[in-house]
Amino acid sequence: MSRQIAEFCDGISRRSFVKAGLTGFIGLSLPEILRLKAHAAERGSSKQDTAIIFLELAGGPAQHETYDPKPTAPSDYRGPLNPVSTAVPGVQFSEFMKEQARVLDKMAIIRSIHHDSGSHGTSSHLTQTGYYLRDRQNRENEMPSIGCITSRVRGSNTDGIPAYVSLPRDMRFGRAAWLGKGYNPFITARDADAKNFEVPNLTLLGGLTAARMRDRKALLANFDATRKIIDNNGVGDALDQYTQEAFEMVAGDTARNAFDLSQEDQKTRDRYGRNAFGQNILLARRLVEHGVTVASVRVTGPSWDDHRDLVKRMREKGVPYDRAFAALVEDLHERGLYKKVMVVAMGEFGRTPKFNRNAGRDHWGRVMSVALAGGGIKTGQVIGASDDQGGAPVDAPYRPENVLAMLYRHLGIDSAATFLDHSGRPRYILERRELISELI
Repeated sequence: MSRQIAEFCDGISRRSFVKAGLTGFIGLSLPEILRLKAHAAERGSSKQDTAIIFLELAGGPAQHETYDPKPTAPSDYRGPLNPVSTAVPGVQFSEFMKEQARVLDKMAIIRSIHHDSGSHGTSSHLTQTGYYLRDRQNRENEMPSIGCITSRVRGSNTDGIPAYVSLPRDMRFGRAAWLGKGYNPFITARDADAKNFEVPNLTLLGGLTAARMRDRKALLANFDATRKIIDNNGVGDALDQYTQEAFEMVAGDTARNAFDLSQEDQKTRDRYGRNAFGQNILLARRLVEHGVTVASVRVTGPSWDDHRDLVKRMREKGVPYDRAFAALVEDLHERGLYKKVMVVAMGEFGRTPKFNRNAGRDHWGRVMSVALAGGGIKTGQVIGASDDQGGAPVDAPYRPENVLAMLYRHLGIDSAATFLDHSGRPRYILERRELISELI
């Protein structure tokens, strides 16, 4: 299939993701979203001001061409790209990761993440929820994603701001499952580098001004007396609260300012790169700075599902991704946000150690590399190692669940907590929740 039709080899199109994300959001009114968000506070949410940015490297990046080059391996394993030195002596990255190599002292790389699946769906569900997808034909979450759990438990760090935002669309399995659609991500539906970028869900309809919104709010208030006469259960009072918050989010300035990239310094925008990668990642930084608790960025275009022409495709996406990630790392330090915000860049699996006949690499869950920064972790290090061909962990083997456990720890969420699913069965946030000790 061509890229225009499908982004991944399993035939899931970008259009499907957009449709799924919009359905998850538009299926509920904004007051209902806010009402469900408020339940988090009732459940004793953590008050700490921390956040995460999850860069989803959708499709599964090759470890050799990113963070784990094998310069001494045979040519059909090491590939045609050259290694580059990093800020940490003795550590090398692939040549398309040279900007991150420069700031490795502020990052940590885990080269020994592994699991047992080579399926996009099963593996994406695992890396975003901590659970394998049981039904490989299922395109909806069977368990809630980390963003949705956080929205339920923590809520946002600032009133009038969504807790969980996905740019420009939700992650493949970034939705709420049985937690309820009210905890699905708020999506922008457009890349942040689009001309005259604005968020549809925060944009007033044509001819509808803030003044007219206030008039409509007043009109609703005029119905209060009559409604309260017949409201014996306090439903109207609760509806008033959530409707008022909805008015404030749409008609107020807090959320709109958070999403307004035009307020960013032009040099900062240039620094991240004037492309979808750069501007989406910059917007994620802006959002967590303004109170969003989880911002996910779907880093594709083309996807990382590089079964053919890997080097050509890596040049298209690897270079802008590398520039934007390095800019984010430095920016968080310069703004004093590097302890508040933890960043993870993770795909669903790695790629085969040997090049295939189409000059690409195929699915490989047996080992993958994951990059982290911020959140007070110990940086300037590489954790774990793969074998000489980059095919399996040989030191400090960890799993995607361990990465999620570190993110939950940073957010102040107990990953041993349970929620009841649709059947009434208590489900752990994570069943495997050991931390990555080298990062602490």
